[in-house]
Amino acid sequence: MTIRHHKSPCRMRGFSLVTGIFLLVVLSALGAFMVIFTGLQQNTVQVDILGVRAYYAARAGLNWAMYQALDPDNPGSATAAACPSGTIAQGAMTGSLATFSVTVGCEPFDTTEANRNIRVYRITATACNQAVCPGTPDNAYVERRVVATLAKCKDPSAPPRYECL
Repeated sequence: MTIRHHKSPCRMRGFSLVTGIFLLVVLSALGAFMVIFTGLQQNTVQVDILGVRAYYAARAGLNWAMYQALDPDNPGSATAAACPSGTIAQGAMTGSLATFSVTVGCEPFDTTEANRNIRVYRITATACNQAVCPGTPDNAYVERRVVATLAKCKDPSAPPRYECL
């Protein structure tokens, strides 16, 4: 009986080696998954932040165009200002918006209401970070577009700078 008892511990040692290797492989795979998942999560957060910055850059372009359209000193026809459009190049804005360029477009159309000339502007501002190299995970391509419609009216019989009520 002592001989049989002596062979059992030898077999147990080989079994614990297989179990140890199995646990090592499983824990290594779990660690690799955690590293990949954390990296993906960080890239997602960075792209979200870039998206918010692109939105605010587009809003800045939209606010510029709305100011130009509503400015009474802006040259244009006798009843309304010219339609603002243009490009704000990268680096023209400061801070975290400096990496974005903004393209502003405008579509005007005129109408008359109660003997008042009204100009309606459909302004579109598109911001993107197009100078960034595509494919790099730290600087993903982001684009945001903001659209606004506004109207400005002037009484043709009123002196300049007086808007309709």
